[in-house]
Amino acid sequence: MSLHFRDTPWDLYMVIGYTAVIAAVLLGLGVGELVAILLILFVPGYVLVAAIFPKNAELTWIERIALSFGLSIAIVPLLGLLLNFTPWGIRFAPIVATITLFTLGVGFAAYWRRMRLPPEWRTSLTLDFALHDWGEYSRLDKGLAVVLAASIVVAGGSLAYVVLSPRSSETFSEFYILGPGGNASGYPTTLNLSQPGTVIVGVANHEAASVNYTVRIDLVGVRIVSNATSGFNETSELNRTTWATFGVPLTDGRNWTRPYTFRINSTAVWKVQFLLFKDRDFSSAYRELHLYVAVA
Repeated sequence: MSLHFRDTPWDLYMVIGYTAVIAAVLLGLGVGELVAILLILFVPGYVLVAAIFPKNAELTWIERIALSFGLSIAIVPLLGLLLNFTPWGIRFAPIVATITLFTLGVGFAAYWRRMRLPPEWRTSLTLDFALHDWGEYSRLDKGLAVVLAASIVVAGGSLAYVVLSPRSSETFSEFYILGPGGNASGYPTTLNLSQPGTVIVGVANHEAASVNYTVRIDLVGVRIVSNATSGFNETSELNRTTWATFGVPLTDGRNWTRPYTFRINSTAVWKVQFLLFKDRDFSSAYRELHLYVAVA
């Protein structure tokens, strides 16, 4: 029994169809990680190789398969790196969607390039399912077959362990202050007497549970002295006044932002301190941020 394709790109139909079905299952049902291994390790590289080398004589099938694995291992981390600079971040759904869009887009480009060629030049494959005598193969072919089989077993076992073993996800809380324009710039660090200064205070819950946060804003009088021994300036607290306190209950995945405007009525260098507490535990701050403001 043999399987042959040339005029019709059945290989591209299969990888594009596989990608669409697996992505729909992963995004819709949230299951199927084990059967999605090829979506990460093989398919992105395969469609890229097919797009770059549409002619049959350009590469052997062993070279195509090897390049497909190698390029997939390189492409997926790069897509993750690009996602890291987007608002979606490196999370399950954006990663699946990005790999799917890349595979479908490059797959259609591979289809377009291949179908422009004469049929006799197109990538083709004939699979013969008849069992051959092991003794008919050369030592080199036998060695390559053993190495390839061992690599597949090791890679499959490693991936199965990673997918099936329980993993504890990282939990954390974001606590940040932004300038009045909503960026990490333009902070009111120099003010005139009683001049208003505005910042945006934000909290984001990634604790995998609902959390009752408390945000406290203090004005701290400080004295800055130069340490001749260390060569650095040191600060000591002179006084503290609590300006405001906000209760911020957040469920997992939600965030809270609020603009806060303050005025300082005495000339000096002051520290505006932002403290975050969790679940009404006020013994110590969970997160701390501050601004040094010079008032003239």
